[in-house]
Amino acid sequence: MRTTGIAILLIGLAALVAACGPAATSTVPSAEAGRTLTVMTHDSFDVSEEVVAAFEQSCHCRVQFLKSGDAGLMLNQAILSRDKPLADVMYGVDNTFLSRALESDILEAYPSPRLEDIPGILQLDLSFRLLPVDYGDVCLNYDKAWFQAHDLQPPADLPDLTQPAYRGLTVVENPATSSPGLAFLLATIGRFGEEGYLDYWADLRANDVLVADGWEDAYWGHFTYASEGDRPIVVSYASSPPVEVYFAKEEFAEAPTGVVTADDSCFRQIEFVGILKGTPNRDLAEQWVDFMLDTTFQEDIPLKMFVFPANNAAALPDVFVRFAQIPQRPATVSPEAIEAHREEWIRAWTQTVLR
Repeated sequence: MRTTGIAILLIGLAALVAACGPAATSTVPSAEAGRTLTVMTHDSFDVSEEVVAAFEQSCHCRVQFLKSGDAGLMLNQAILSRDKPLADVMYGVDNTFLSRALESDILEAYPSPRLEDIPGILQLDLSFRLLPVDYGDVCLNYDKAWFQAHDLQPPADLPDLTQPAYRGLTVVENPATSSPGLAFLLATIGRFGEEGYLDYWADLRANDVLVADGWEDAYWGHFTYASEGDRPIVVSYASSPPVEVYFAKEEFAEAPTGVVTADDSCFRQIEFVGILKGTPNRDLAEQWVDFMLDTTFQEDIPLKMFVFPANNAAALPDVFVRFAQIPQRPATVSPEAIEAHREEWIRAWTQTVLR
């Protein structure tokens, strides 16, 4: 299995702490001198060159991508540069930062006609300043072969992890340093409420849960399927099993890893695109937003960023159709509550789990 592929996946939805990278530009020459659309993204943004070329040919312009660290760092840069925007469009703010982005008043409203193909449940901003592009579910993953070899049933729900049979089997990520770590913390808050989530984490600690700084350390350093580690349960993504199959050298009749998709056991991260205020290229920005929500771009998403397209009309690649598991009822925590309590919840988690 090629490690770079799955790493792209979970650096993508996952804890993105890389420094700001250089702007990536396409190679298609501009048909209209001086017309360049700049799209600010997080570092894990990826798209096929031919997809960008198709847009450039239709808009008679050039597209450059300004990669700006993780979603939080990118948003902070956009806020600090509001008087002199660094880009025309921003992609990659997710629902854990949505309220902050809207309250900063750096985005212009644009009710794209392509929203008619996007499920209403993903459209969290009714002011049309942030439009949903893709989503991914952070869930517990497990190593099927390990559980079969040890004659133990894999966990079916979050409370299972606190049982004696699962002692010392789970690795999670620190929510203070990891995007999937924060998402899993939010899943437990959505499931057990503010009154009960710390009790759940105290039980996990008593059952010898292991905390890693980030997804890569957890998955490649401790998860039994992907490493020499001893933890057959890891916080990862619902899209991890098809990615494992996609990059594997051998053929699989079923995915080698499983996902816990019980009601209220996962947290859905939704990523958005928005037009930055002050853009001199409003027409191109609208065209790009429409393009991101249309099927050409949407069908490129699964095998480039390893998440699910928001557009219902977008066809999924066969490996996703065959092996992906999509939770039907992920846990929910409102963007407003996340913005108001994120740091408080992380501090309380740290005191409970790492003290």
